[in-house]
Amino acid sequence: MGVPGFDVIVVGARCAGSPTAMLLARAGYRVLVVDRATFPSDALSTHLVHPPGVAALRRWGLLDRLVATGCPPIHTYAFDFDSVVVSGSPGTAEEPVAYGPRRTVLDKMLVDAAAEAGAEVREGFAVSEVVFDDDGRVVGVRGRERGGPLVTELARVVVGADGLHSPVARAVRAEQYNEQPRLMVGYYSYYSGLEMDGVFKAHSRPYRSFGAWPTNDGLTLVGGCWPFAEFNQVKKDLLGNYLKNFELAPSWAERIRGARREARLVGAALPNFFRTPFGPGWALVGDAGYCKDFFTAQGISDAFISAELCAGALDEALSGRRPFDAAMADYQAARDQHAQPVYDFTVQVSTLEPSAEFQKVMDGIAGDQRAMDCFARVNAGVTPMSEFMAEWGTPASGTA
Repeated sequence: MGVPGFDVIVVGARCAGSPTAMLLARAGYRVLVVDRATFPSDALSTHLVHPPGVAALRRWGLLDRLVATGCPPIHTYAFDFDSVVVSGSPGTAEEPVAYGPRRTVLDKMLVDAAAEAGAEVREGFAVSEVVFDDDGRVVGVRGRERGGPLVTELARVVVGADGLHSPVARAVRAEQYNEQPRLMVGYYSYYSGLEMDGVFKAHSRPYRSFGAWPTNDGLTLVGGCWPFAEFNQVKKDLLGNYLKNFELAPSWAERIRGARREARLVGAALPNFFRTPFGPGWALVGDAGYCKDFFTAQGISDAFISAELCAGALDEALSGRRPFDAAMADYQAARDQHAQPVYDFTVQVSTLEPSAEFQKVMDGIAGDQRAMDCFARVNAGVTPMSEFMAEWGTPASGTA
């Protein structure tokens, strides 16, 4: 097949791919990162970078760049359960705030950081084929830039950072496990004239949820959710049902009426699964390797953490310090250990099913700032739900 031109080819240059490429390039490897998109460009997203994701940006020396975009910090997570509001800090003393950047801003920043680290970035490059050798090992990709000729690029490892519907994962037939069906559907838009004052605000009602948080350019993301089983009915009048949700909280509905919607509604319903994230000559990172409902908004932070874990394991393997399979098996174990508690919590709350037991716990912690801070940290992916429940309640199903 020829001599590899790269140590690693990363397919997909957004929140998982560019950090993986950046970290490997900083370690001295020859890295090519490709994406069919050009940047800046938008992507479906909850936008939230919880404190663990903010900590990753700080480690990478990129947090100051995000702050410089004017994206407002989010210092409070507030959860309105109709009868009670639980409001707390999502972070720790070391990393107290979250951010909700537009993906046009965040992804461009990450792509630029990968290029600055020494990775070759090819935007507008569509991968049409994953290349295998005669032994079934992945050795490269084939594709083309827009209007350009078909080219083949070879590498020691190909990393799929190409999202939920990953062509790399499909080509290598990556096995899925811990699967759960689509549980919820959500849509969002952006509003002007809706100041959030550094607060992420979520409203939970039986079989409905809606919320808002600040993003770039003075805009606020406002989303609404329904059980997936209702999607066919909801989409018959998507905007009407989206606005109808807000009437369940009259004071919020009045605020929305005083604001201006600046974009069309966009949204999705996501399945829940893990994929085996490595095999001969290949690896998966981000949503390509592990996907869950966006209700807990953990996608960006999890992408950052899995990028660090994957890049570290690939460094061990490519440098010869450890065998590839051993290093990558540890990557999978570390990824799953980090992801499983958040995954379980997400699957639980994404049903949007009411629970008297859960409501009792929320009633019990209202006004107790230490308990409310702990609950906010659960939703930020800082504290496991099991740890919260061990101190403040008994295990219960319900909606957060």
